[in-house]
Amino acid sequence: MSALIGTDAGETSKAAFEVQDGERSRVTGALDFTTVSALLGAGVAAIKEGRAAVIDLTGVTLSDSSGLALLIEWLSEAKAAERTLRYVNVPSQLHQLARLSEVEELLVPS
Repeated sequence: MSALIGTDAGETSKAAFEVQDGERSRVTGALDFTTVSALLGAGVAAIKEGRAAVIDLTGVTLSDSSGLALLIEWLSEAKAAERTLRYVNVPSQLHQLARLSEVEELLVPS
């Protein structure tokens, strides 16, 4: 699933959730308040279908607190569906935001 969403200022943010082989998926683009709503459903569906045990975040170019909230929501959905989920290649911006929010262990378990 891909989402292209315009903001009130006429700017656009672009993001995509892509199911890959096996239990892997990846997210690319911006994880911000203009894209997370569209990405939420795609991620939840992939998690419930067992297609997102590992989500690769290499392609994430930008993230804010709503992007962090999206990743935490996917973890919650995975737990509710009794599925495992882990993130790989977490961008430094998201890692720092998680650390400041004291939820780093959710994204990068020790």
